[in-house]
Amino acid sequence: MKRYVLALGLTLLALSSLFARGSSDKKGGSTEIINVGTMGTYEPFSLVEPDGKVTGYDIEVLRLLETVDPSLHFEFHAGPWDSLFPGLDSDRYQLIANQIVSTPERVAKYALTHQSYHQSTSQLIAKKGRTDIQGLETLQGKRIGTTVGDNYTRYLEEWNKEHGNTLTIVYYEEDITTVLQDIVNGRIDATLNDPVMARAKAIAQGLEIEPVGERIEEQSIIFIAKQDAAGTTLKDKLDAALAKVHADGRLSALSAQWFGADYTR
Repeated sequence: MKRYVLALGLTLLALSSLFARGSSDKKGGSTEIINVGTMGTYEPFSLVEPDGKVTGYDIEVLRLLETVDPSLHFEFHAGPWDSLFPGLDSDRYQLIANQIVSTPERVAKYALTHQSYHQSTSQLIAKKGRTDIQGLETLQGKRIGTTVGDNYTRYLEEWNKEHGNTLTIVYYEEDITTVLQDIVNGRIDATLNDPVMARAKAIAQGLEIEPVGERIEEQSIIFIAKQDAAGTTLKDKLDAALAKVHADGRLSALSAQWFGADYTR
């Protein structure tokens, strides 16, 4: 009887040790946690629900990729835009998911997925009912707000330089919500951003804003990791998983679920 109890105890101890080491993928390898930095305030791409769950289209794409590659396991952390890249640099995050586009500077410094998961468009956003803003050329003498360091800001700066610096650009460290609130309150006249985001913010927060004028630019959205061995391996896994969900239609279905249309191609 004592031998039976001892053997049972040793078996339970071994099982406890096995589970304590973490989960395993189907090939027997341990699943490492990949910490993902995102704003959590950029609906419908990245948001935090009342119960604290981080979600949004960008986040749910990664959750979809977890079902394709069992070695991928993501944990999501919301933070200000200006904390995301420093967080990646310091290895607080291993990945950023926040409507990121490729730039020469990012290509030189980071590992970017070759596969995109969303096609983003840019359009001017103004207070609802304004008819005097229809393009960047109509903003002369007006104030256009933008977030420091994002791709829309880069576009505005380049356009402004090419057109004699006719725009008055107001820079924000805060997220896009503050920019949109300042449009409603008359502190600035417009911003440049994704019309999908603007419509979602207008509905969710009751903001009297709307996209105006023609769409200006379309860009491919990608994930971005560190440019080291681990980051390159992660990027390769993401590319392989994204290729699968592109091919079998699951990514298109997810886009339709969030936006009512396929914005993946």
